[in-house]
Amino acid sequence: MSTTTGSSSGARSRSFGSSSGGGGGGGEVTCVSRAGEKEVYVRADKIDLSNLDVELEQTRSKVWLEQQRAGAASPQQQPGRELLEWEIDLAKLDIDNQVASGTFGVVYRGTYDGNDVAVKVLDWGQEGQETKHREAFEKEVAVWQKLDHPNVTRFVGASMGTSQLKLPGSKGSSGPGQRCCVVVVEYQHGGTLKTFLYNHRDKKLPYKKVVQIALDIARGLCYLHSKKIVHRDVKAENMLLNKKKSTVRIADFGVARVEAQDNENNMTGQTGTLGYMAPEVLEGRPYDHKCDVYSFGVLLWETFCCNMAYPNYSIADIAYHVVKLGIRPDIPRCCPRTLSEIMARCWDGKPDNRPEMAEVVALLEKIDTNKGKGMTPAIPDNTAQGCSCFGFAKNIE
Repeated sequence: MSTTTGSSSGARSRSFGSSSGGGGGGGEVTCVSRAGEKEVYVRADKIDLSNLDVELEQTRSKVWLEQQRAGAASPQQQPGRELLEWEIDLAKLDIDNQVASGTFGVVYRGTYDGNDVAVKVLDWGQEGQETKHREAFEKEVAVWQKLDHPNVTRFVGASMGTSQLKLPGSKGSSGPGQRCCVVVVEYQHGGTLKTFLYNHRDKKLPYKKVVQIALDIARGLCYLHSKKIVHRDVKAENMLLNKKKSTVRIADFGVARVEAQDNENNMTGQTGTLGYMAPEVLEGRPYDHKCDVYSFGVLLWETFCCNMAYPNYSIADIAYHVVKLGIRPDIPRCCPRTLSEIMARCWDGKPDNRPEMAEVVALLEKIDTNKGKGMTPAIPDNTAQGCSCFGFAKNIE
């Protein structure tokens, strides 16, 4: 038995060890810590050290976040302060021009340490929402910065402070405000998959190209899910092509969430883009990573058809037909069965019936692209393009 007594605080810690069969440390170990008159007992063999590094990083991130809220100086104003593992130095970031804007913020093109990057300035909304969003974000960037996959856009870093951010047209530092943070990722010169598909709306894509794009996205999602990350906004606009347009990479983690280890069904609310939303998301029910699988099914249809799944329909129409009637995009007759079956399984109304992305990858890898054809470009100019989503598509419920 060993006893350790803290001289300054009066706290004591005792550990008791027992072993069976002549020693070796195989017995149960119990730790007792005394604080004042209260004793707390913890079984040492039940302490999980596997997540210690992540928890430590999250604690450091939280301290940095509290400093920012309290008006503490930015990293550029604290030359001696060590940056967090995921944190960027805004002094090294040069922003060139705005390239996009959306619900969650504005995207700029720029350079960081001499590399082309995309800079997303995220707005956390009104005052009452700031704390919740920031606390969730700082936990997630610690995970994002460790991601490394050829089909996932590389995460360069982030900054919870924006006071030193230099925006185009501003003189000196012109931060967007305390309710914003900065996310920096590698810049992809090939544009979005949405633009790529739109440019092929008439000629369509070869079947081999369709499968290759689908495999890139499926592999990226499979990797994210293996890291307990749910993208929550899988759509053509969030898929980027590299300069040679030979690889698709998943981007835009603006609404991504890390799944809880003990309860995957922990997310609620309508997050994502309407036409890609799974029924459970549209209804506001709890959902998990299978919502990404549903969205992938819709995206796979769009990639084959080079068109939008639900053109010219209102929010109410889409929600009602998808949730209540089980309507899905009409799969063209020219679509090979191997591909159409993947679509149908992915957008099944019941999450438990949808395959894991690892299975989707395996199914796509088995496809012989020499035995299938792409979408037939035989739509007259005066005929409305897109699927006959309502009235002709089959009810899959």
